[in-house]
Amino acid sequence: MNVKRFTATSSRDAWRDVREALGPDAVILSNRTVNGMIEILALAPEDMSALAEPVVEKPVVSASTLAALGGARQPAAPVQPVQPVQPAQPALQERPAEDQASRLAETLAASRAPSGETAAEFAQVMKELRSMRGMLESQLAEIAFSSQQKREPGKTAVMRELLSAGFSASLARYLMQNMPKQEAEGMNAVAWVKSVLARNLNVIGNENEILEKGGVYALVGPTGVGKTTTTAKLAARCVMRHGAGKLALITTDGYRIGAYEQLRIYGKILGVMVHSVKDETDLRIALAELKNKHTVLIDTVGMGQRDKMVAEQIAMLSGSDCKVKRLLCLSATSNGETLNEVVRSYQGGGLAGCIMTKLDEAATVGSVLDVLIRSKLPLYYVANGQRVPEDLHVPNQHYLVDRAFKLKRETAPFQYQDEELPLVIGNTAQAMNDKALREVTLG
Repeated sequence: MNVKRFTATSSRDAWRDVREALGPDAVILSNRTVNGMIEILALAPEDMSALAEPVVEKPVVSASTLAALGGARQPAAPVQPVQPVQPAQPALQERPAEDQASRLAETLAASRAPSGETAAEFAQVMKELRSMRGMLESQLAEIAFSSQQKREPGKTAVMRELLSAGFSASLARYLMQNMPKQEAEGMNAVAWVKSVLARNLNVIGNENEILEKGGVYALVGPTGVGKTTTTAKLAARCVMRHGAGKLALITTDGYRIGAYEQLRIYGKILGVMVHSVKDETDLRIALAELKNKHTVLIDTVGMGQRDKMVAEQIAMLSGSDCKVKRLLCLSATSNGETLNEVVRSYQGGGLAGCIMTKLDEAATVGSVLDVLIRSKLPLYYVANGQRVPEDLHVPNQHYLVDRAFKLKRETAPFQYQDEELPLVIGNTAQAMNDKALREVTLG
């Protein structure tokens, strides 16, 4: 099967290229926009016929797909050839498409069976074509990586290191594909990867961003990530820098039993009053009364990333007259999929940054670093224990990356073997289109 790729700045130019190269009977496999360009994958009619015949003997594609791509098969009769576009009709490339659905309908009009298909059958055709394309991309990626394992064993070793450290397969593959040849062949492959990861971690240079500038900060995140303890650590640092009179504490957590009492105990030790609010109106009143404070820290109620109340919490914090900067607490013990969901859910109108918690409890930290690199969230602090305020540190990106490789998985059940790596990499074919990956700075 000889699939040809056509790219152009507009749909009209792309259709014209397809028609000139493959004729009016070409079969369109996909049509999408890539980096501002129109990309079309198409097959010549003879290639489609060669593909359709074996399918009858070994059915993999449904009958509706064969009917749409090769013409309806009549009993005891040969397959009817695809009907060319009639000259009386306007040329395909001369009709600008209104949307993707209309473009697909027009390009496949010539190959539809004389009896016609229903909308459901047409949707099934497109679903199966997309499935076929996904399988092809995955299998080709597996084959390519298997070959690379033999040709470039150094890259394979670094790939295994990245996966063992908890980084995603898609990021690991992206780095391997873009690694300079001289680095891959030399002894500096791991050092190059570490430098790229550190360069793409956005961390604050010092804590003056909070302690000196001041302002209103709300710590948000799922239940159990350490928001209250981290709030107490920040409060202690503010008191040591400016005194208790310059700080105010607010809690919105009226759900957990003892949540207010926990923060009140910390406030009593520090000599800081703790205010409790229930809704947006209470918060607006409290912030108006505390506008003379240098720093105001808000401890919020923990919510799962799929809880509908997350949006209400974001609206409450955004509805006050003064600007509330939200800091998202991310647990280093969570896996990458969970952390991605958390960031998307709490993003709202924009996060000021994040705080990494429970670093001391994490078996690997590559997942949280992977998410920080993709989301480009500024990392304000790293928390690695329960002591207040000792276990809160200004982050160092080189230390965090180095620690990620030192904390790689050492246990057999979670280690990838050489024969398993092609399958892992093959499944990243679709993920390689992730915009966040293309924004990773390599040099």
